[in-house]
Amino acid sequence: MSYLNIQKLKGKMAESGITQEAIADAIGMSRCTFYRKMKRRGDTFTVEEMNKIVKIIPLSREEAITIFFTL
Repeated sequence: MSYLNIQKLKGKMAESGITQEAIADAIGMSRCTFYRKMKRRGDTFTVEEMNKIVKIIPLSREEAITIFFTL
C-alpha cells in the first residue's frame, strides 16, 4: 500500500502559499474530511482528488509521484 508523504506535500503547499483549507474548498471536500484523510496519510484520497491537488498546488509529475506514491 502506498501512502501520502505528508511532509513533502505540506512543504509544497507552504512554498505555494496554499492552505489545507484552500485545497479542501477547491476540490469540493469538507475541511473535516480533508484533515481526516491527511491524518490517515492520504490512503483514502481518490485518484481524482489527488489529480485535483496536483493541479491546485501545482506539482510536477515527479513531485506528484514522490508525494502520492511513497512506500
